[in-house]
Amino acid sequence: MRKTLPLLLAATLVLSACATVRESRINPFNWFGQSRSERIEQAENTNPLIPKGGGLFSFNRPETQVYLGQPFEEVTDLTVERVPGGAIIRATGLAARQGIYAVQLTPVNEEEEAVDGVLTYRLEGIRPNRPTPVGTKPTREVIAARKVTDQQLRGVRQIRVEGQQNARVVRR
Repeated sequence: MRKTLPLLLAATLVLSACATVRESRINPFNWFGQSRSERIEQAENTNPLIPKGGGLFSFNRPETQVYLGQPFEEVTDLTVERVPGGAIIRATGLAARQGIYAVQLTPVNEEEEAVDGVLTYRLEGIRPNRPTPVGTKPTREVIAARKVTDQQLRGVRQIRVEGQQNARVVRR
């Protein structure tokens, strides 16, 4: 009895200290918290039919593959999972109609670098040319993911994924 009581008290003190490690910044599971929704400011109205480039000699330029995706209506969930060498950003979006394909997280800037500590992506997909049914909510949900390296995450305090109506943000 003399040895078990102090041993039991010591074990209790050691195990109670685990709660502070669980909630601290040392724990890698706490590096990115829960996502939350933010409002998006509507961009100025631009006419997509007016070309931004081109001209008489534009046919001499090499053709680049252009992604024709449009932003999703709503981003419903955002998670960041740590993996060796970086992280995987996974976003769930809800479309207005069924049939959207080739869904991806597109970086807002071409260099895919953080601006003021915020790494920003758009959840985009290609809409079909024909009319599609609206369908139920589970049939309109899609998930897109993107792997980022530790070098890209250096200096990042927030990861933001935007849709048309909202944006989800995960903070470090």
